[in-house]
This record gives sequence, structure tokens and C-alpha cells, in this order.
Amino acid sequence: MAGTVAERDALVSATDGHLNNSLGSPVQADVYFPRLIVPFCGHIKGGMRPGKKILVMGIVDLNPESFGISLTCGESEDPPADVAIELKAVFTERQFVRNSCIAGEWGEEQSSIPYFPFIPDQPFRVEILCEHPRFRIFVDGHQLFDFYHRIETLSSIDTIKINGDLQLTKLG
Repeated sequence: MAGTVAERDALVSATDGHLNNSLGSPVQADVYFPRLIVPFCGHIKGGMRPGKKILVMGIVDLNPESFGISLTCGESEDPPADVAIELKAVFTERQFVRNSCIAGEWGEEQSSIPYFPFIPDQPFRVEILCEHPRFRIFVDGHQLFDFYHRIETLSSIDTIKINGDLQLTKLG
């Protein structure tokens, strides 16, 4: 893309307001901008800190078993990266389970929730808000539960992993 605002505006106006590929045809967003593919692994710039929020938007599959969202300290598989929080929606049990794994050891699983917020074939919005002592988890704008930090160095939590029976539509 052109460097200055004037150059960019000249490029856009020269192409009738559409971005064009080298053949001059309009760019199709879903072709040139890859969709958020599951399983997904992405970097959290600067790691977590109090006040930082992670947004995951998606659509639950039609016949889901489960899906998971994890915030980890890196991407390492061997040895496995520490998991600051793993959220797992289990449809057969209507549970939204959370846990952490530090130095290869899983902690005590938490599963109590006031209601199960996910519906097959429907969109959802999960927000993970990092506060000083805990993560606050919101689903579709409603606070569902808190998860107190088990990893003290929040800035080391720099990776998000998403897998299971869902389509991702937005991450932020």
C-alpha cells in the first residue's frame, strides 16, 4: 500500500474506491484475507495486563460437542506451555469449565455457572477481561464468572489458542 495518506487516497480514487489486485479486478475479502481458521493460535501483543480485554466472537457449530479457548505462556508443545486459563464449553454436560496448567500440572477445575450461554448454530461473544487478581469472563455482555490468576507474571501470558466445534468470526 502507498506510504502517505495522499498517496493512499490517490490510489483509492484511481481505482474507483475499490482495492484492486494486479489484474485490475476487485479483491474478494474472503479470498485474500484468510478467515480465522480453527484450530487457531495467535500472539497477544505485549501479553496480558490489568485492564486488557480479549474478545472472541464466533458461531457454535450445528452439532457441537465442545470448544475451548486458552490463554497460554507461549506456543510450546514440548514441554507444554503454561496455561493461564483454559475455558471449555462442553455441550453434553452444559458446562463451561475452566482450569490452568502450570509446569505440566493441571489445577483444580471450576465448573459452576448460573446458566449455560451457548446455543448450537448461534453466534456468541466471549470477553476475557484481565484485572489485577483475576480474569472476568463475560458471554454476550453478561458476566458469567471470575477466575483468579494462578500465573503471577501476567505479561508472560502472550498466546491465545482456540479449538473445537465453532467458527471464529472476530478476535480482538
